[in-house]
Amino acid sequence: MSEHHDILESLNRRLTLKQKVLAAHESVKQLLPFIARIAITLYDPETRVLKTYLHSSDDNADPLSNYQALIDEAPSLKAMLDKGLPRVINNMVTLENGKHEHTRRIGRFGYAASYTLPMFSEGDFVGFIFFNSSKPDVLTEPVLAQLDIFGHMLALMVINEINSIDTLSAAVKTTGRITHQRDPETGSHLDRMSRYSLLIARTLSGKFSLDDDYIQHLFMFAPLHDIGKVVIPDRVLLKPGPLDDEEAVIMRTHSTRGREMIDDMIANFGMENIQHIDLLRNIAHYHHEAVNGTGYPAGLSGSAIPIEARIVAVADVFDALTSERPYKKAWSNEDAVNLLEQLAGEKLDRDCVEALLQNMDEVLRIQSQFSEDIYG
Repeated sequence: MSEHHDILESLNRRLTLKQKVLAAHESVKQLLPFIARIAITLYDPETRVLKTYLHSSDDNADPLSNYQALIDEAPSLKAMLDKGLPRVINNMVTLENGKHEHTRRIGRFGYAASYTLPMFSEGDFVGFIFFNSSKPDVLTEPVLAQLDIFGHMLALMVINEINSIDTLSAAVKTTGRITHQRDPETGSHLDRMSRYSLLIARTLSGKFSLDDDYIQHLFMFAPLHDIGKVVIPDRVLLKPGPLDDEEAVIMRTHSTRGREMIDDMIANFGMENIQHIDLLRNIAHYHHEAVNGTGYPAGLSGSAIPIEARIVAVADVFDALTSERPYKKAWSNEDAVNLLEQLAGEKLDRDCVEALLQNMDEVLRIQSQFSEDIYG
């Protein structure tokens, strides 16, 4: 009986998705040593934006870190998607002078050939997987057949991660509806504040070393910031006026209860290995902390508050101010901006406030696309 070394043996271990992508690339290189980089982008169907997500190259040598673009601004990718077929470029020497920024970036890094596979989940487009080669004219049919297998394996890993997060979100929503017969937050509020969080994180990515997979998970986890509110009684949660002292104490428990619920669900659904799962814990637990130490539940201050919680706090406060509710009118953006500037450095993180205000054109676009509907 002969022995055989399984080149994918490392995938049997408990790894994060990023670690799995790196391990898969090492396995690919054992068969195809000229494959220099694997990269994954995700598609947001509501905004038609492609966002860089994961890659296997060194973070300091990645041509498309923190990059996003409308799919309509990537005509070759859109054409490939319309046809439902992969794309093979066996010689990329001309890409450095390409029309689009992402094309020029790839060309400047010297990749000589590229194979691109679209990812689908039950027929729905999810994103692309890119295999970049250091050598031209190597993407023969036998090579492509091997890359197809690795590509579909990677797609399943990515889709499984996304589906796990969607399952967690669905469990939260279902719990809220069973418990209270209503959703504590409108869907449009969650759409907006999660995208404001994305804007802030991308703007601060250099200062705080936030990579693409961190930013994407922040975007996916941000809508779950207030899940602890599902255990807050209606008389407190839905009260149209100011809360009294007793009610305020009850309301403040939602951050700790949210963290407890998340820990329970992660354990019950076996999600301990979801990439950046601690972001979700921190967002739920600490998004009401204040940089001057007067927040709750732990009274943290300054940089002791996780950056993801500081980001979500600014996004949540801004959208709460500018959203209409049955018990309040929406503030104007100008009034909300003025208050944010007053709160910067006191209640809210100054860097996060400034990052949001630097992107007001994009804020307006998000507000227009995900407009409020208080009647559901």
